[in-house]
Amino acid sequence: MESEKPSFEPFRLFASSGSGLFDQSEPPLPPPPPCVEVLPSQISQSVKYTVEPVELGGLTLLKGRVSTQHVFTLSNSDLVPGKYEGGLKLWEGSLDLVKALSSEVQNGHLSFAGRRVLELGCGHGLPGIFACLEGAAAIHFQDFNAEVLQCLTIPNVNANVPSFQPPALQETTCDKGAEIRFFAGDWREVHNHLPYAQNTEKDVNVSSGQNPDAQYDIILMAETVYSISTLQHLYELIKKCITRPHGVVYLAAKKHYFGVGGGTRRFLSVVEKDGVLVSSMVAEVADGSSNVREVWKLSFK
Repeated sequence: MESEKPSFEPFRLFASSGSGLFDQSEPPLPPPPPCVEVLPSQISQSVKYTVEPVELGGLTLLKGRVSTQHVFTLSNSDLVPGKYEGGLKLWEGSLDLVKALSSEVQNGHLSFAGRRVLELGCGHGLPGIFACLEGAAAIHFQDFNAEVLQCLTIPNVNANVPSFQPPALQETTCDKGAEIRFFAGDWREVHNHLPYAQNTEKDVNVSSGQNPDAQYDIILMAETVYSISTLQHLYELIKKCITRPHGVVYLAAKKHYFGVGGGTRRFLSVVEKDGVLVSSMVAEVADGSSNVREVWKLSFK
């Protein structure tokens, strides 16, 4: 996908000779849950799901609300590293990302029409839902927890995409014929299940007509860079999934996550050190309700 060159210089955090990127240690995490594809037919029937509108600057989407206590037997927890990664909460970055994507589309800088889209750490899945409504050919939603997909993401797609009819199949379509699929698992392993990721472990079924070289044109992610220990894994997954040379990544997150050490600048330093992708800021949000939030675009040099 062709993307316009930024009108400003690519972001540079530090000189290439710098060190000490991961100078903050984190406790070891428990083994991650297994990576699986979650079928639309596996939508939860036991957890109460209520829906309410979200106004996004002229765009209205519907978001669900479910109880973390009922789904994970956790109360008053935004996340528990290695067990529950916060997917049931609607984070501010997700709304920032939808607004930024809408602006990019309106300004002619981005088109979802006919594109393959992957939303990483999707939670509510609003950015991916926006991509579907904008005519994407394939939208794949990924979250750490299968329960989030079953109890929230799939119901949210149901609520926002009129003709989404979850059959007992591996994939389904929305009213514009888009392929919609859902995948759970850790970023270190989930590429083995993603249809458009580079994966040497799976056999390519030539008769299926799928191009083995096809990858995702657009990757979306919001509030995914809070943990220092996962930044490199996330970046390596992006490189396995993004189409070269015209694929783009849109990232929305806080500039810094106090107490856990991650943030946009930490992640961008990983990107810069690798030297494959360049970054440009799309939006900055400093509304006083939280730490400064940013939306960044990554593209190939």
